[in-house]
Amino acid sequence: MAQPQIFLSYRRDDTAGYARAVGDALGRVFGPERVFIDVDDIGAGQAFDHSITQAVQGARVLLVLIGPRWLAPQADGRPRLLAADDVVRQEVAAGLAQGLQVVPLLFDGAAMPGVAQLPDDLHPLARRQALVMDARRFAADTDRLVVALRPLLGDVAPENAPPTVVLPVAVLPNPARWRWPALGLAGLAVVGSLVWQWRTPPAQVPAPAVTPAAAPAAVRPAINGRWQADVVYDWPNAKFTETLVLDGEGSGLSGTATFLRVRYGILEGRVDGDGLHFVIRSREQGGSGPDREVTHRWRGTLVGDELRLVMQTEGATQPHAPVQIRARRSAP
Repeated sequence: MAQPQIFLSYRRDDTAGYARAVGDALGRVFGPERVFIDVDDIGAGQAFDHSITQAVQGARVLLVLIGPRWLAPQADGRPRLLAADDVVRQEVAAGLAQGLQVVPLLFDGAAMPGVAQLPDDLHPLARRQALVMDARRFAADTDRLVVALRPLLGDVAPENAPPTVVLPVAVLPNPARWRWPALGLAGLAVVGSLVWQWRTPPAQVPAPAVTPAAAPAAVRPAINGRWQADVVYDWPNAKFTETLVLDGEGSGLSGTATFLRVRYGILEGRVDGDGLHFVIRSREQGGSGPDREVTHRWRGTLVGDELRLVMQTEGATQPHAPVQIRARRSAP
């Protein structure tokens, strides 16, 4: 198996859902064997610290996922990051010491920490250029991350990809709606496939083919934005206010959803004639055994000013009945 080249460093109570979403997205592009995320790559019974050290030593890039709780204080009022045995501190310090390309990723409005907030061995982190990852444009920001990582990993676009051609804005339909950062490599490849042809003499120009009119595009429901719902789960005293932040265009769906008030990145999101569908994945504590990955499948429709949803949980220790959810739009 190839040595992982991309190491994801994160706090489970801060950006666990995002780590899973980013890891899955990068695995689809670069191959899952090149992406290290602890929940996947440390097996039961393996020494945690040894596995982390080995993975950092073989990596080229260390992604530091920073959310609002990355610097959260412990009971004594001091951030965990200042403790010598803090795993996140050890991961980032090892990456900096070994000369890896360390890239901070900022989630949920988190600010880049300053030198005064960091222990001495993490001071160089404050001088690294960060990428802001916004849940409302998660897919586009992930494309930007892929573009940034390719040269760091020594990768190039696939050989069969068409050459990139920069077109004047005037030839693009409705240029005000094009968002170049969101295009990524896939978008540039589409642009690159456009070719000009020399004008032929009028006698040689074939008559234009008559094609049937295209069917009108399906209208996307107005689901983008922030939604909240009071959810009652099927165990005692389990009422939580959950939040969804939805984004996307056409049939695409990205963003975040909470489970037990912990935020997770949306996976496999789509919008079609049946409504919206997506998945989030959480971790269930296994007591003395390993954690268990749990899948939550959501589906729903927009009815008036409500999102009416059903969430089905799969893979948990105990089976759970589907949960009926009614979410209402809330202020950003």
